[in-house]
Amino acid sequence: MRVSALLMPTLREIPAEAEVISHKLLVKAGMIRKTATGVYTYLPLGWRVIRKIMHIIREEMDSSGGQEILMPIIQAAELWQESGRWDVYGAELFRLQDRHGRNFCLGPTHEEIITDLVRREVNSYKQLPLLLYQIQCKFRDERRPRFGLMRGREFVMKDLYSFDRDEAGLKISYAKMYEAYNKIFSRCGLKFRPVEADSGAIGGSTTHEFMVLANSGEAEIVYCTECDYAANVERAENTINNNKVNDAIKPRELLYTPGVKTIEQLVQFTKRTAESMIKTLFYEADGNLICVLVRGDREVNEIKLQNTIGCLELKLAEDEIIEKTTGALPGYVGPIGIKGVKVYADEEVQFVVNGIVGANKADYHYININYGRDFTADKIVDIRLVKSGDACPKCQAEMKSARGIEVGQVFQLGTKYSKSLGATYVDEQGQEYPLVMGCYGIGVSRTMAAAIEQNYDEQGIIWPLAIAPFHVIVIPVNIKDEGLMNLANQIYFDLQKAGVEVVIDDRDERAGVKFADADLVGYPYRITVGKKTLSQQTVDLKHRATGQEEIVELGSIVKRMQELVK
Repeated sequence: MRVSALLMPTLREIPAEAEVISHKLLVKAGMIRKTATGVYTYLPLGWRVIRKIMHIIREEMDSSGGQEILMPIIQAAELWQESGRWDVYGAELFRLQDRHGRNFCLGPTHEEIITDLVRREVNSYKQLPLLLYQIQCKFRDERRPRFGLMRGREFVMKDLYSFDRDEAGLKISYAKMYEAYNKIFSRCGLKFRPVEADSGAIGGSTTHEFMVLANSGEAEIVYCTECDYAANVERAENTINNNKVNDAIKPRELLYTPGVKTIEQLVQFTKRTAESMIKTLFYEADGNLICVLVRGDREVNEIKLQNTIGCLELKLAEDEIIEKTTGALPGYVGPIGIKGVKVYADEEVQFVVNGIVGANKADYHYININYGRDFTADKIVDIRLVKSGDACPKCQAEMKSARGIEVGQVFQLGTKYSKSLGATYVDEQGQEYPLVMGCYGIGVSRTMAAAIEQNYDEQGIIWPLAIAPFHVIVIPVNIKDEGLMNLANQIYFDLQKAGVEVVIDDRDERAGVKFADADLVGYPYRITVGKKTLSQQTVDLKHRATGQEEIVELGSIVKRMQELVK
């Protein structure tokens, strides 16, 4: 490919709407262009990267026994109603009607479609196990599309579904996909970590997310420094420290705290630690008001809370509702005297000795509060976010935290969809059983963006070799020098014949412009054909990732590049 013929509209300025580095660089390098909020067109270089990721995925899916199919983007509402998800999925579901008034949606995922297909075509144990996958665009009506390809309304995704006769078979299929995902992201040249996760709207029991480690990641993960435990903080298990402080229980007192509304202000005012305080929060769970208690130094894990309650919608209550219930506004509310509201307390709350809580009265707090004597909860549950420094639930060693970008997730669905949609098989004895399912997704476009979040510098993208749009760019510093261009073209042709993916920058531009564009686009290697090429029969070879430069003899450059890309 010649750059003069390549649609590569690079920009010198950072796009105003771009927030994260992958969005900035993908637009700046001429790889994507926005067509609507959260919807993008992939230009030639960007699409080459996507295709390379797809190729790696296909190889690993096929080698694991997967069979590729293609399912429709438009899905009938009847299937989603049959599975019970038409209302559960919520506002993110793109809904539409045809000319006859029949309801459809644009597929955000394909559990219903694939289960419908299999229930029609599979009826015997002899047809199992079965692994079917596709690579296709998905659609989710994000409330706030942002971060370019990270959180869009349309995105490219691979989803595979496994069908087995029992849980033992599912575990084998799950292990296959877990291993395949490790191979895929390793082959893509990414630093990643599989972590335990929450299944969300997809459902099922066991699930793992594959996180590309990057400081810009939206998700926080915790991992053990001694064993293999790692989890998304939404899913991470807590350990209980039930060692009460050996202080004598003191009488409850009312403390005047004018203008003190936050834990930080209360720490400063009372000279007590946040661990000795109890936060009181009010949520609406499917319209019902609940009270939630966590220690002052902790945050509520809303995913755990939602799973504990079993509600579809969870949101913080409005101030007016809180004031009507407690007589005070947030900042001064507490658990003492609360009536008619179910109270959920985190496990650590019961071990706070002589604690501090809001007094349900403006400008006042209670001190020396103790669980059991001054208040109780309807349920004691693990509803706090795990944080760095907490003990590992497996080996008790200290855990650390990191930021991550979710690029894939694997689920053990069980019979959630097969039962609701009637997908069954008949065993050797003629008995009918529901199929046991698994679901395995990879965000293809998200993987491209995550690769940039992990691999870039001030000059631009640094693509891992396996997914770079081209392996190497040949840059003649002066296209008007016929001898120079002849040598550059010869290198270009020879590299093509040798199977090296190469592009030549034959534009009538200054060398500095070409170098800047090469670094911006992120070609792993750059061959400069300049004056030394004519006089000394050598070229300069630059490694994008390290900045290392080496002088290579003209007759050896093809062999050297073959060694580098092998």
